[in-house]
Amino acid sequence: MIFLSDVFLLTISLVFANTLADESDRTALLDLKGRVLNDPLKVMSSWNDSTYFCDWIGVTCNDTIGRVVSLNLETRDLTGSVPPSLGNLTYLTEIHLGGNKFHGPIPQEFGRLLQLRLLNLSYNNFGGEFPANISHCTKLVVLELSSNGFVGQIPNELSTLTKLERFKFGINNFTGTIPPWVGNFSSILAMSFGRNNFHGSIPSEIGRLSKMEFFTVVENNLTGIVPPSIYNISSLTLLQFTKNHLQGTLPPNIGFTLPNLQSFAGGINNFDGPIPKSLANISSLQILDFPNNNFFGMVPDDIGRLKYLERLNFGSNSLGSGKVGDLNFISSLVNCTRLRILGLDTNHFGGVVPSSIANLSNQLVAITLGDNMLSGSIPLGITNLINLQVLAMEGNMMNGSSIPPNIGNLKSLVLLYLGRNGLIGPIPSSIGNLTSLTNLYLSYNKHDGYIPTSLGECKSLVSLELSSNNLSGTIPKEIFSLTSLSITLTLDHNSFTGSLPDGVGGLLSLLQLDLSENKLSGNIPSNLGKCTSMEQLYLGGNQFEGTIPQSFKTLKSLVKLNLSHNNLIGPIPEFLCELPSLMYVDLSYNNFVGKVPEEGAFSNSTMFSIIGNNNLCDGLQELHLPTCMPNDQTRSSSKVLIPIASAVTSVVILVSIFCLCFLLKKSRKDISTSSFANEFLPQISYLELSKSTDGFSMDNLIGSGSFGTVYKGLLSNGGSIVAIKVLNLQQEGASKSFVDECNALSNIRHRNLLKIITSCSSIDVHGNEFKALVFNFMSNGNLDGWLHPPNQGQNQRRLSLIQRLNIAIDIACGLDYLHNHCETPIVHCDLKPSNILLDDNMVAHVGDFGLARFMLERSSDQIFFSQTMSLVLKGSIGYIPPEYGTGSIISIEGDIFSYGILLLEMIIGKRPTDDTFGNDMDIHLFTRRALPRDALSIIDPSILFEETCQEENNDDKVKSGEDHKEIVPRWKVECLVSIMRIGLTCSLRAPSERTSMSVVVNELQAIKSSYLKGTLKVL
Repeated sequence: MIFLSDVFLLTISLVFANTLADESDRTALLDLKGRVLNDPLKVMSSWNDSTYFCDWIGVTCNDTIGRVVSLNLETRDLTGSVPPSLGNLTYLTEIHLGGNKFHGPIPQEFGRLLQLRLLNLSYNNFGGEFPANISHCTKLVVLELSSNGFVGQIPNELSTLTKLERFKFGINNFTGTIPPWVGNFSSILAMSFGRNNFHGSIPSEIGRLSKMEFFTVVENNLTGIVPPSIYNISSLTLLQFTKNHLQGTLPPNIGFTLPNLQSFAGGINNFDGPIPKSLANISSLQILDFPNNNFFGMVPDDIGRLKYLERLNFGSNSLGSGKVGDLNFISSLVNCTRLRILGLDTNHFGGVVPSSIANLSNQLVAITLGDNMLSGSIPLGITNLINLQVLAMEGNMMNGSSIPPNIGNLKSLVLLYLGRNGLIGPIPSSIGNLTSLTNLYLSYNKHDGYIPTSLGECKSLVSLELSSNNLSGTIPKEIFSLTSLSITLTLDHNSFTGSLPDGVGGLLSLLQLDLSENKLSGNIPSNLGKCTSMEQLYLGGNQFEGTIPQSFKTLKSLVKLNLSHNNLIGPIPEFLCELPSLMYVDLSYNNFVGKVPEEGAFSNSTMFSIIGNNNLCDGLQELHLPTCMPNDQTRSSSKVLIPIASAVTSVVILVSIFCLCFLLKKSRKDISTSSFANEFLPQISYLELSKSTDGFSMDNLIGSGSFGTVYKGLLSNGGSIVAIKVLNLQQEGASKSFVDECNALSNIRHRNLLKIITSCSSIDVHGNEFKALVFNFMSNGNLDGWLHPPNQGQNQRRLSLIQRLNIAIDIACGLDYLHNHCETPIVHCDLKPSNILLDDNMVAHVGDFGLARFMLERSSDQIFFSQTMSLVLKGSIGYIPPEYGTGSIISIEGDIFSYGILLLEMIIGKRPTDDTFGNDMDIHLFTRRALPRDALSIIDPSILFEETCQEENNDDKVKSGEDHKEIVPRWKVECLVSIMRIGLTCSLRAPSERTSMSVVVNELQAIKSSYLKGTLKVL
């Protein structure tokens, strides 16, 4: 009886203990439910008393003891925080919270979960320092923290997690160094530290990880060499060091020690030495990308053994000998049937371009061979590469060669750069077939004959440069019908004859027109006055006659005007003094008569030239011109005035010196008032900026905006390529814009925000105030140019869905930093595609902070904001939040609205100002009405084309938009719809209802994860 009683008591106590444990698990789960603030999929609705907690969605229990062993709420779109009581789920082996919107810190109590094997917190908005006592969870196999907001250093206590196989810390804000103890994780398969703020060197201990397949440290601040031991990890399939400050050479035997590599990238570093010949042994290699380094020597001849190679990029190195045979290796690339990118520009390659280049993969979209030492001819067969979008061979020595007559076969070409070569012969008429062409550069060659009228079919051209050739005949009127020309039209230094057609007035958006040094005659067309965007007009060295057209008074943007060496007559028009931007005017060697003005550009003798006009009078005293007299007395009176002028010369000089000193003193005072720039940014001199841009030459002009002009420059210190934004200080608000942009950019640092390198607040050579900002140069231009190329044909350059998604994430990360992670939150105020710049790797950078505002600024600054809203409206109608139109102050929610509109634009391919919208229909409503059933009917067709061509792997199989829609996989459609839904929630009319950028980042990351998983399933 006693024995039975003991058994009964033991049973009762066990039941009671289990009941307490069950209740503890249930209570912890309910705590989590209470922390969930948003549950759009109604996951938590099943978490109620009517159901046993082990049957709740996402909860898995052990069948024997009834304890929770797995919590899987991955990609459920949940918003909220994680309670400390989850630490009571002591039987948990797996926690899947990735792809949600959880925020806040990770509770220290997670350290109690001693059975935990998997912890996935990726693609959320967790922040703060990662808890060190996770180190108690020594059974962890997977620890994934990517794409959150964690800060601080990786806790050293985590060194106890020696069973880890996946250790991912990428895309956070971790600082410090990569800890050497990660080399003890002998079971590791994947390790990611990319896109953080790590410094120091890569620990050599990582070389011990003999099972590792995936290792990336891209976009950090790492220095030193890559430890040689890492090159001995034979299991590696991905090894990426891009965008650090690493140096050293690649081991000669790398092709034998890393036989399984698929992606090997280390661009934008300081690597040097030769390219190892053994790389050709890595048969699985798909990406070999090392631009912007210091490699020298030759490219291995048998590199073509890499039959799966898709990208071979060694641009901007020091490869080649400048001799015959440097490009022999191209013949071996015929075996690379998947090759898409061949980047060899800005090296020392000599010899000829092998004819075998014509036999390369039809998948090629870009060949860059510019700025080498190549000779010979352009292979005729290169026109077989019908999918080429970029063909760049400029800056070589192909003297005596001609452009292939069937160049028009390359109908997908967007950029054709063949200038600075000495090419001969006519420009082929087939060039008119290149209807997608935006930039044509044939200057500094020896082309002869006429400009083919077929060029008028290139309706997408924004820049046409034919200067310094031997072209003759009349300029075809078809050229002036190219209304797409918006950057430059240079036909100077040729032998064109005839008159300038009135059609030139159709170039309404053109910035530079150079027709100088030709044999043009007749009157200057008055229609040129319609070209109100014109900044530089060069007509010198011709035979123009008549007067300067009165219509030139409308050229308010004109900076430089050269009409020298013509047969122009009449007085110098007074309206030239009133052109606000005019900095230099050359009227020399004409037949102008009468009074020389003394205002505007004519108020400083260094800003104009009038020599060679014998019948001018008055003007500045230092010109020593006669006083204007009635009729024919003008000339004789000059004899009387000469001694008088001589007598007062010394007085004039003294007065001039006094005035100059006064101006310089005033300039210094003005500069001192701009000393705020010195407090925030390093300074660069005006002289250095002028030198880096070749005197702010039009050849280096990138574009212009509300407050200034942007030039491409090459700094002498280190040879860095930069973008230089020169403020137009005559534009109202420009100085304020300079202050605001300096203020904003000097206080922020983020990989997705345009980095300011230095600034200049000085005076120019004319003693005028000069202000400029210097940024990193973005080689892929702005997002607007990619979303809306001038030609909407099938062969235009396209952004794939994954590229758009990456760009959207980059922008969101930048805004999230401005809104939520700066010491003082910043509102950008002018978010639109043209302010999103893309670097070499298509990484997006938010730029143009001229209207940015700190959220703690005094309300008086709102007055200025209201005054400058008109400036925003000029380029940003459609992106401005509706509340701004009713007088509301700027806010973070305003940026979110602009982002939402931009995101919708990226997916449906229509600007918010498209003609489709109107009559109470806008891009938001247009999208909302189409979801979800008719989503594919409004998607940008180029996305569907890109995605379905990848599915079919054959362009010929895809014939129409309907065909595209029918074969788009369901999982891709769901990704597209999810992105559009984010755009809609961001662009709601009520500011309080808009989704925060921190949430947007995590949602987009989750969508990307889903997309990539779907892609892997297909593969």
